[in-house]
Amino acid sequence: MSNWKSDLKVYGGYRSFLREQSIICVALYRLGRKIERTRPESLKKLIRIPYLILFRLFETILGISLPEKAKIGGGLRIWHFGGIFINEGAIIGENCTLRQGVTIGSKIADGPSPIIGDNVDVGANSMIIGDIKIGNNVTVGAMTLVLKDVPDNAIVKGVPGVITLKQ
Repeated sequence: MSNWKSDLKVYGGYRSFLREQSIICVALYRLGRKIERTRPESLKKLIRIPYLILFRLFETILGISLPEKAKIGGGLRIWHFGGIFINEGAIIGENCTLRQGVTIGSKIADGPSPIIGDNVDVGANSMIIGDIKIGNNVTVGAMTLVLKDVPDNAIVKGVPGVITLKQ
């Protein structure tokens, strides 16, 4: 299944365009990834112009920044859109959920960004920052600051994040 089809599946199909704004940003992200693979370079540069205008427009209106250089697996679900920033160096696995106010980024300009595994649920207003790895099947609690690696099957919550293993 393609990444876009996986995204649509978690949103409940095309009707979600009528009720959930965040799917527009996910669709634009997938389009941007496709444009990044376009050849020849001259065609890529030409079609990037309208894409970048749309990207900035929806980024500003909806408050969701999913740059095309970030690597995001299929099944991305954004609940309660707004205030979401993903660094272009970030890697996010399959079937992940992000809620409002999530930041996934680096500690310094052009620094390394997090690698997030599959089936990770990131709570509202959480920050995952720096050269860290978040394992598979992890739950990040609301308002959590994650600054260190988190193993598979864990829950992390608090400032700074405290890790407990799921039962």
